[in-house]
Amino acid sequence: MKRAVVAGHVCVDLVPELTRLAELTPGQLTDVGPLRIRPGGCVANTGCGLASLGAPVRLAADVGDDDLGRLVRHMLVASGADLSGVLTVAGATSYSVVFDAPGGDRSFYHHLGTNAQFDGSGIDLSGVDLLHLGYPTALPKLYADDGAHLVDLLSRARRCGVTTSVDLSTVDPGSDAAAVDWQTVLTKALPYVDVFTPSVDDLTALGPVASGGEPVARTMGRSALGRGAGVVLLTDGPSGMYLFAADEKRLADAGRCFAGRAGWAEQELFVAAEAVPRARTTGAGDAAAAGLIYGILTGVGPDTALRYAAAAAADVVRGRPLSARTLQGDASPGVEQ
Repeated sequence: MKRAVVAGHVCVDLVPELTRLAELTPGQLTDVGPLRIRPGGCVANTGCGLASLGAPVRLAADVGDDDLGRLVRHMLVASGADLSGVLTVAGATSYSVVFDAPGGDRSFYHHLGTNAQFDGSGIDLSGVDLLHLGYPTALPKLYADDGAHLVDLLSRARRCGVTTSVDLSTVDPGSDAAAVDWQTVLTKALPYVDVFTPSVDDLTALGPVASGGEPVARTMGRSALGRGAGVVLLTDGPSGMYLFAADEKRLADAGRCFAGRAGWAEQELFVAAEAVPRARTTGAGDAAAAGLIYGILTGVGPDTALRYAAAAAADVVRGRPLSARTLQGDASPGVEQ
């Protein structure tokens, strides 16, 4: 099996158990359930998810020299992934307070922490076939100067023959990231992105989309291909997810993972979300990326890789940890052209 490095954003998720999402009122006490503490961000969710599915994975991120940094490192060790790229740097570790009440989507209070120091220059690409990077939308050194460091990192991977993969996060409209010209960043970066795995919400936060009457997800996916991406997995919450692939010529430049993979060319597929009991939504998009990447690393076709993505997301939503069993069977809805 081919090998991956998953790099970028990592944090500690602090998740109080909620029966409802109450408004915060000064001076008011709101009763909540037990607190769950788990590793979060792309490096934890997608990286550890890949390891749990059985893929060989190296993680690369910056954590702080504090108690949370030691805690997140301890939690990452349990995944079995290679932590040689997880560096301890001076500063406070990133964390999120996650509000994930039944019947609704999640929301966050987030501290960027040592993610602000991550620029990707120290990522070791030796011995790996795929680099998955998340989330440049939350990594200031990567989006500075219209994404100059992001393009440098992706082009370095391209020169090494490494397949590149990028995921995004939603952008806080009150943050520094909201002032970035993301359309310029994407235009510069996407020609170097072989696999692009954002959500509809992620892209909506970066600017309006004129859909021309067709589903906005299709417009977004085709637009990303038009800007140079090789393969696009676009998740759309309970509606399902889409897979788009460029032509054979573009995929020939998509690194070692797509060598001889002409069967992916010019595919446009959709799979509906599986109807499962909802335990949480946090990390479902990252799990979908893990499922897709696992399919790419193991050499399956686009329809099977999309089913893997849907199955992984469904397991997270139902509150089940990813494992080799996640990808067994065929209970998920069928893939549609």
